[in-house]
Amino acid sequence: MTRFWVGGYGPAMEGSADGIGLLAGDAHSATALAYRGAVAQAPSPSWLAPHPRLDVVYAALEGDAAVQAFVRTGESALTPLGERVPVGEYVCHLAVAPSGQYLIASCYGDGKVVRIGLDADGRPVPDAVDKAAALRAALFGDAGSAPRTGVGSAASDPYGTPVGADPRASHAHAAAFLPDGRVATTDLGFDLVRFWRPGVTGLIVDHEVVLPQGTGPRHMVVHPSGHLHIVTEYSCEVFTLAAGPDGRWVIVSAILASPAAEVGTDFPAELARSRDGHVLYTALRGSNTIAALRVHGAGDRLESIALADSGVDWPRHHLVFEGKLLVAGQRSDTVALLDLDERTGVPLGIRHTAQAPAPTHILPVR
Repeated sequence: MTRFWVGGYGPAMEGSADGIGLLAGDAHSATALAYRGAVAQAPSPSWLAPHPRLDVVYAALEGDAAVQAFVRTGESALTPLGERVPVGEYVCHLAVAPSGQYLIASCYGDGKVVRIGLDADGRPVPDAVDKAAALRAALFGDAGSAPRTGVGSAASDPYGTPVGADPRASHAHAAAFLPDGRVATTDLGFDLVRFWRPGVTGLIVDHEVVLPQGTGPRHMVVHPSGHLHIVTEYSCEVFTLAAGPDGRWVIVSAILASPAAEVGTDFPAELARSRDGHVLYTALRGSNTIAALRVHGAGDRLESIALADSGVDWPRHHLVFEGKLLVAGQRSDTVALLDLDERTGVPLGIRHTAQAPAPTHILPVR
């Protein structure tokens, strides 16, 4: 049986979800996937992130400005692991380091980028002292005894504020771990992609890449080629960044998510890739479509190849799973399963639609 944890918006976020839900069945059947109810009570767990090794899932409690860990205690049961950890306003994205030693929380409301330490059991330890670092400090006098948590330095608007205009607000939206150990984060409000080096007490800004004003960088995909693809919510584009010999990232290309995308009407949400990395998919909230883009060259060039019905209203999140595309429809209270062409990756049509309360994120159960 195929199973997925489903995050969603609760009443405080104008949704009907009452916690982390379970979607289960046969993803290859036309009708078998079904919502099985909430398996863990949580207020608006809008984004879910897995631990890389442990059977632990982390939820961004968006309306409560907190992160909660859950451990799987049964075939389809989740139990809170440790206490909630306060982060920032409208925390909307979580990413766990490949080492499993910490996670990054991105907060849309106040622009905070927060690192939270994780212990050996996957439990968040925001106020704990890293014992190994403390021992090093005692023996060698280094600075390793600081708490294993930290807030990245505040972003500033690279475009400034025109005289007489209201200042723009910082809106951190996503984080991605890069092969060299650094972390990339997007700031949708300031049109920034920020690159960080993990430090003992938090994150240290390495450098920033400024996107054109008003683009609104939202989510990212680290491509197997080493390129970083970023979808923009306001300008409906996908930007491709590459690292230079000096380690600094630069923009190498940009393309509309689809020639049919309407700026100001369509608002791209998630960006996902096929398993081989040959195709990228983004969802356009507004027209409620899925745009497919072919990756060419060394991963630095994109081509729009298809636009298809998403099968839902307000497609907030989607993922490629075993050659199919699952799409979470926040406003339609549904999850759609789309067939993909095995050769081209183009969406072929809607195989099945399942009911689910205000879904905002879908995570395969390992």
